[in-house]
Amino acid sequence: MLVVPVFIELSLEDQAQELRAYFKSLGAEISEEKSPKGIEDDLHKIIGVCDACFKEVPEAEIESILNGIVSMLVLIPVERAENLILAFCEKLTKAPGYKLGIVSLRVGWLMFQSLDEHSPMRYHVYYHLVQVAKQVDQVQAVFKDVDHLKQQFAACPPSNEQMQKLLRLLHEVLLGCKQSELASKVMVELLGTYTAENASQAREDAQRCILAALADPNTFLLDPLLALKPVRFLEGELIHDLLSVFVAEKLPSYLHFYQHHKEFVHSLGLNHEQNMKKMRLLTFMQLAEGNSEMSFDTIQQELLLEESEVEAFIIDVLKTKLVRARMDQAARKVYVSSTMHRTFGRAQWQQLRDLLHSWKTNLQITQEGMKSVAAAQMDLLAQQ
Repeated sequence: MLVVPVFIELSLEDQAQELRAYFKSLGAEISEEKSPKGIEDDLHKIIGVCDACFKEVPEAEIESILNGIVSMLVLIPVERAENLILAFCEKLTKAPGYKLGIVSLRVGWLMFQSLDEHSPMRYHVYYHLVQVAKQVDQVQAVFKDVDHLKQQFAACPPSNEQMQKLLRLLHEVLLGCKQSELASKVMVELLGTYTAENASQAREDAQRCILAALADPNTFLLDPLLALKPVRFLEGELIHDLLSVFVAEKLPSYLHFYQHHKEFVHSLGLNHEQNMKKMRLLTFMQLAEGNSEMSFDTIQQELLLEESEVEAFIIDVLKTKLVRARMDQAARKVYVSSTMHRTFGRAQWQQLRDLLHSWKTNLQITQEGMKSVAAAQMDLLAQQ
């Protein structure tokens, strides 16, 4: 029976010797003797064989051993522990299977939390944590949102290049986990890290952002992408033209684009039928902005639907909650009460301003009315 090392008031050197003996008992190729080169060399050798415990060892025991290594790493000055921490993180990312992956995630998180908040190594540990989270589909355990991510590194912000690398990884992981809304926010944050001077370097990221937004069946507000510097750098290219169609054009414009650039659309990995479905929804939203009442015939004509498909389409639109409306099947009409705008420009800001001004005026009228009522009641009480 193997004896798990328990580090109670042991020096780092003695802890290292306990770990050496433990891993040797598991069959790892390591000596039980301390290294004459010091504790860093001891840890280097221990980390090199620490994956020996991934085989036929209870999970609780594995976690205890790996946490023991973490407790030693965080006590070594960071400038001497950098390579050791990186090597240990690499081992954690290679833990086989879901259960060991979860153990590695907990151990990695312990190390991230144990490092001083001013340590630049926290970034590297976190990057590896995201990789482990990807393998076990647990990204929500390490990533909440972009603001929370920035708070994690407030004391020691990563370089711009490091943050870009991390955001690319998070975008990939979030897409894989079907968290498209968060993935979009991460990508927008990534593109925001580029300036006018280096926007040309963001070409690949900008294309990836556009494709993710177009392919996501739940992303309909695409207008903000056009304002991003790296996306503006793509003006004049087909990918930018396609985005512009989805931002402001109707279904016939998409069909015209597709007829002339079929191979390009398919080369992007986009599904034409999904594009059609999305463009129909966007076209309906645009029609609803200027029409509080629409006939089934108009919808059928504008959206290129069969007569039998109109009612089912309207029901699908209402499920998205992009448009608030009522369908009158007997009259074959749709009555629109409100809709989300596809674009939010000067006209929409003016409309919002007018709405708020009207709301303010109504509040003032109500307030004056309440004052009059209160004054009348006071007069009545005085007379009594």
